[in-house]
Amino acid sequence: MSYSDSYLRKILQRTRVIAGVGISPNPIRPSYYVARYLSLKGFRVIPVNPVNAGDTLLGETVYPDLASIPKDADVDFVDIFRRPEFVPEIVDEALEHLPKLQTIWMQIGVSHPEAAAKAEARGIDVIQNMCPKMEYQRLFSELRNAGIATGIISSRL
Repeated sequence: MSYSDSYLRKILQRTRVIAGVGISPNPIRPSYYVARYLSLKGFRVIPVNPVNAGDTLLGETVYPDLASIPKDADVDFVDIFRRPEFVPEIVDEALEHLPKLQTIWMQIGVSHPEAAAKAEARGIDVIQNMCPKMEYQRLFSELRNAGIATGIISSRL
């Protein structure tokens, strides 16, 4: 799977509200620091984790599943931090309960071609096996401070 920079940039620029399925409250877990980073970048990140349902994480209520998120939350992006075998159920739930959904993003190590095809057939953009935090940093010139070449030339300091 290969995605153009312009496609990824378009998705990240239009996104406003992210439902993070599988976000952990443990600050050393990748799901936590990805969600925290995205929230610091101005995205509203709604955590979805049945183990922590009802708790507050990153200023948001944790929901047990996508169906429990209020419709007026206007979730337009689902970030999946679950193993591939759980993806079809998550995609089905997202398609059924999130009327503003535009993107389903599967984290590094997560892909499910059949579930992706189902979402794409409904007009949803699907990204597999990538991290939105890493792509945001790469595409918007934020990796340079860590000494990583982004391939983007900028005069910003």
